[in-house]
Amino acid sequence: MLNIDVSKARSFLSDEEFNGALEKAKESFELVKSGQGEGAEMLGWRTLLSDPNDAELEKIDSLATQIRADADVFVVCGIGGSYLGARAVIDALSPFFGNDGPEIVYAGHHLSGKYVNQLIDYLEEPNDDGEPKSVYVNVISKSGSTLETALSFRILRSWVHDHYDNPSERIICTTSEEGGVLNPLVDEYGYSKFVIPDGVGGRFSVLTPVGLLPIAVAGIDIKTLFYEAVSKYEEIEKDPSDAIEYAAARYALYKSGKDIEVIASFEPELQYIGHWMQQLLAESEAKDGEGMFPTISTFSTDLHSLGQLIQQGKRNLVETFLIVENAESTKQIEKSDKNIDGLDYLAGKNFHDINSTALEGTIQAHTEGEVPVIKLIMEELNAQHIGEFIYLLEVVTAIYCYCLGVNPFNQPGVEDYKSAMYKLLGK
Repeated sequence: MLNIDVSKARSFLSDEEFNGALEKAKESFELVKSGQGEGAEMLGWRTLLSDPNDAELEKIDSLATQIRADADVFVVCGIGGSYLGARAVIDALSPFFGNDGPEIVYAGHHLSGKYVNQLIDYLEEPNDDGEPKSVYVNVISKSGSTLETALSFRILRSWVHDHYDNPSERIICTTSEEGGVLNPLVDEYGYSKFVIPDGVGGRFSVLTPVGLLPIAVAGIDIKTLFYEAVSKYEEIEKDPSDAIEYAAARYALYKSGKDIEVIASFEPELQYIGHWMQQLLAESEAKDGEGMFPTISTFSTDLHSLGQLIQQGKRNLVETFLIVENAESTKQIEKSDKNIDGLDYLAGKNFHDINSTALEGTIQAHTEGEVPVIKLIMEELNAQHIGEFIYLLEVVTAIYCYCLGVNPFNQPGVEDYKSAMYKLLGK
């Protein structure tokens, strides 16, 4: 089960502030549901849940099974929404150390030549048994021309063609149905291809082949992930009250002067879930001078660097905690003979017990320090709850942006840096 608790944020708002925001959020949800809001042509992330493509899920799952059986390394080449959603789910649901299946590595998400050099060197290193690595590459780009991804893919594509007799079987392009740079390469070399559906922007694309293929190659059950998102879609269509209340609380807090959001968790495997949220929110809401600034913190680590600022700095923060109630934790604190380190008071507790207490204490301290707290609570960390979480955040983002009066689905400012960069590079 996925729960939302805005009670500790609600206490910072007057009834008038919250009720006014609630009415606005209700109207905004109706814009999402009816498809009457600005940018409604980009609501494909809802359509794909209202009418699931079972055949495509099977196709993705089948190819992922084949790749898992053969690959040592699977390279995900993309930037922004083309890789963040996949990485968020993979990091959340994979072991910290080691994995049953291919190693998932990332490329095309920055312009570091050092990184590309070392990646190629790593791919060329033989396995421990002396055999060459078996490498597959999944390039993800609607246009195919985004510079960071296109440059890395050019290097990787050349490397694959130089090292394998069957390069067309080792490269998968996830791109638009027509046009762009990747489709001519698919036609020329016969690479496998998945289509990014119309009406789905990058930051809303994790439940399309953009995210589902890498997630499936990592060994995660994409059918559970996807169909739990479908269930959440159906649930919210019938009763959107929780999503509306969450969007309303965030909107009312923003209007009251809270213009920075700290997305925090005490579970380090959720760091990239935070990064996915950061892009989803920032690119969607930040227009016309509006929008909170979302930043990511992993606690308790960052409490030792940012804790003072959060506790006693400028009171313009709202804090959203990603919480797992029943985290996997079997390591228990044993009693020692002499208690030299003074930790015997923790004997009998496991690390999750202690982590949960640290979370509770932090929320209490920050709330008393006048930081409104919103809690997003997953009962367990699994594909079911992550699937629910993905759709909840997508629909809340759309509702919240319509409350602000901005188009949730465009990102005109992103093109500004590209234009300046391309001009300087001589394009």
